[in-house]
Amino acid sequence: MKRFAGLFLCVLAACRPPASDDYVQRIELNAGRGPTVEPTSPQVEGAIWAPGGGSERIVFGKPGSPPYLALACIGTGSRRAVEITRFARTDPRARGMMALVGNGHIARLKIDAEWNGRGWLWRGRYRPTDERLDAFTGTRKLELTIPGAGTLVLQGSNEPGQLIDLCRRLSAPAIRVQPAAILPPG
Repeated sequence: MKRFAGLFLCVLAACRPPASDDYVQRIELNAGRGPTVEPTSPQVEGAIWAPGGGSERIVFGKPGSPPYLALACIGTGSRRAVEITRFARTDPRARGMMALVGNGHIARLKIDAEWNGRGWLWRGRYRPTDERLDAFTGTRKLELTIPGAGTLVLQGSNEPGQLIDLCRRLSAPAIRVQPAAILPPG
């Protein structure tokens, strides 16, 4: 019986065809192809939040240097969005998840590569009411991580929270106040 089981396993193993070279695209690892990856996370010592191109946009970076991140309230009326741009080079049409950890929140948001006229950068647009954006509204540090772009440690500040609150207020529908009826004295 043991011989029969062993023979059966050998026959069964012989029936498997060899791996095909057609089912997986093979690339040489040293060919220089593959996703763009930032080697390290940026050193943010001395970086600050500052106005950046209007009252509804702020940037995070070192004065006199290109910014690391921009936060903006874009659109009009109820069609507003919070736009997050991570200024880190990436591959064309790349897609990923941005992790936010800090201010008592842990959140993940989809983010895509977008052409800005000079290069492919990470950019995402979110509804102002999205509760995952609350990670920006505290005053403690926040770690923002995008695979391939490293981790960006944002210093605690009121400014990101103020921008998100402003965008939430601007996107809220206008409340119409009905005039009170005047009743005759009675």
